[in-house]
Amino acid sequence: MAVPARRTSKTRKATRRSHVRLAKPNLIACTNCGEMIKPHRVCSKCGYYDGQKVL
Repeated sequence: MAVPARRTSKTRKATRRSHVRLAKPNLIACTNCGEMIKPHRVCSKCGYYDGQKVL
């Protein structure tokens, strides 16, 4: 059975896992009310999308 010859250092382990993290959400301000929303979505507060009333 294969066994590592040396212990994996904290730096090497952290470097390998550097891409494993939570991504912060990309938010923009609604053009109508200023509420922070995800891009290309209808604003849940005012119901506007791209300057037009949708909801």
